[in-house]
Amino acid sequence: MNTAPNVFTDVFSGAKLGPVTLRNRIIKAATFEASTPDALVTDDLITYHRLPAAGGVGMTTVAYCAVTPGGRTEGKQIWMRPEAVPGLRKLTDAIHAEGAAISAQIGHAGPVADSRSNKATALAPVRFFNPIAMKFAKKATRDDIDDVIEAHANAARIAIDAGFDAVEIHLGHNYFASSFLSPLINRRTDEFGGSLENRAKVARGMVLAVRRAVNDQIAVTAKLNMSDGVRGGISLDESLQTAKWLEEDGGLDAIELTAGSSLVNPMYLFRGDAPVKEFAGAFKPPMRWGVRMMGRKFLREYPYREAYLLRDAKKFRAELTMPLILLGGITNKETMDLAMAEGFDFVAMGRALLAEPDLINRIKADASVRSRCTHCNQCMPTIYSHTHCVVTGAPDHVPAS
Repeated sequence: MNTAPNVFTDVFSGAKLGPVTLRNRIIKAATFEASTPDALVTDDLITYHRLPAAGGVGMTTVAYCAVTPGGRTEGKQIWMRPEAVPGLRKLTDAIHAEGAAISAQIGHAGPVADSRSNKATALAPVRFFNPIAMKFAKKATRDDIDDVIEAHANAARIAIDAGFDAVEIHLGHNYFASSFLSPLINRRTDEFGGSLENRAKVARGMVLAVRRAVNDQIAVTAKLNMSDGVRGGISLDESLQTAKWLEEDGGLDAIELTAGSSLVNPMYLFRGDAPVKEFAGAFKPPMRWGVRMMGRKFLREYPYREAYLLRDAKKFRAELTMPLILLGGITNKETMDLAMAEGFDFVAMGRALLAEPDLINRIKADASVRSRCTHCNQCMPTIYSHTHCVVTGAPDHVPAS
């Protein structure tokens, strides 16, 4: 059992993440950039990540690097293939020049994938209707599952070729692996359904395949749901058991603890205001009308508070010895210090960094600095066009989400 360290850990101290040394313990979390119109790296995407790298983070995370064309949430996202390597190498070189490390979030969106936009079949544990695509996802066969697992290994190899320091395997938010973990979604009766041990096979298989592919050349982390925030979905107890298995398997250098379902309850992750009107405006009819009518049921409001996932995350910290990354409501030095005091090895930041990419350098210079992020979440609907912060007035050519 892990306990919080007696000696204070400075969040600005250097830290090992697998074979990589980060200059500090602050990671820019993966957030959709909407900066890849041709599913390839652009100067816009490089700017998006260069700014927080220059602003002081230890590592930035590129989202979303799908492992297959059909694994994207929409068709403009990058998918890992040889054609993408030159652009990705330009991106990683730019981040390294700023003194930061860079990770690629690799994953398969599963039932969250927009098969209409991707022009490729979506996969799920069972036949599943996606209202955004207005199409059904196919029930994944054993061969489909094997292909997705191998695609993760291949994506990790491409990440190495492109100069990434780490990959983050997406095991959360009811994407492919997470949808198998969910008893609400996964109603299979074969070897991948029923017991948690069966439902966890996909996630564990992905992690081990990636580890075998990269050995110790780069760091391997995973984003894991602690809870879906949905009745009948992934529970904290089951997620903790899955995390224990992942630790025993030895494939990961760290786990980033997350929450919420992109399919049913996304605001359980984000907290704060639910911008239903703005989300509706991001879609064309009839989807726009549907969001206006039903948006409050899908986009539930949860009050924002600092370190809002800490209570649940502490249960994982108490039972696991491996490095853990705390996500959710980390915007100031006090909260970072709290995370360190509770025994977490790293913190991950999203909206606050996207509103102010230089926030980390400013906090390092003056611990009293406070983020300007208001948690209005109006950045969220902009992921469908060009991600930016509406509070700080980030110019169109400098996107933030």
